[in-house]
Amino acid sequence: MIVYIKKIVKLVMAKQGFFPFLFAYVGLLFAGGGTFLTWVWVTLALVAGRAAGMSLTRAVGTELDARYPGAKERALPEGGLSSKEVWFFSGIACVLLALSSYMLNRLCFQLSLLVIVLLFAYSFFKRFTTASHFYLGVLEAFAPIGGYIAVTGVLFASSRVDYVPFILGAAAMLWIAGLDIIRSLLEIKFEEREGFRSIPAKYGRDKAALISLLLYVGAVAALVWAGIIAKRQQAYWIALAAVAVIFMYQQHLARRDEQEAAAKELYQLNAFVSPVLFVGTFIDVFVKYQ
Repeated sequence: MIVYIKKIVKLVMAKQGFFPFLFAYVGLLFAGGGTFLTWVWVTLALVAGRAAGMSLTRAVGTELDARYPGAKERALPEGGLSSKEVWFFSGIACVLLALSSYMLNRLCFQLSLLVIVLLFAYSFFKRFTTASHFYLGVLEAFAPIGGYIAVTGVLFASSRVDYVPFILGAAAMLWIAGLDIIRSLLEIKFEEREGFRSIPAKYGRDKAALISLLLYVGAVAALVWAGIIAKRQQAYWIALAAVAVIFMYQQHLARRDEQEAAAKELYQLNAFVSPVLFVGTFIDVFVKYQ
């Protein structure tokens, strides 16, 4: 049983899925924080969503993983799990995502059904369109939006649209899309060989790097806008400044020639983005300033 659980953990690569969790918590904090049970159900929904997304991607892309240099040790290529087991696990994860969302409120449940459909379709997109980077960004945008409406239960406040969750979602979308373009830049030879329709493969390194930079600038601008609307204070702005510095260095990595070392450092740095923003927002919401 323990061995099987280890294989499942390896399948979803849980250690790489930490950043959407905290970005969802940022959305939750922007909405006021919610209750303890809100945090519990949001966490369960995030775990289930991560498991569903990764298992569906692995199930659909089994043949591609077998050829991808960085995927040789994943559960399916190395034979740790069968394709049927992965499909079965993805079904359970989708059910758990819908159930935990239902326990939050009706709107979260409705959005979870949309997320499940989008998760299934993602694996096919990168083969047919350069929009796959933005598609992945949209999927991650549901994290802060979902965290926010987990508390409010609505997208309208006082007969008007509440723009804050959408601005946070836009920030997540732009960040992840820009990050995915950098990842493609560092794997451009493989993607060109496999015929991927990624932005780097279609437009080249220089244009792709510029697009990624503009997306990162947009992500920071969105976080600034959300902070102004929500009247965030010192801790949030300090955290956002730190995130901007991380973004700048990630852009530097995208332009390095040592691709393997740059890719490793890129993901190590990226692991700090959401925690830094979460800690700053948490302090800003719960610590009283003098």
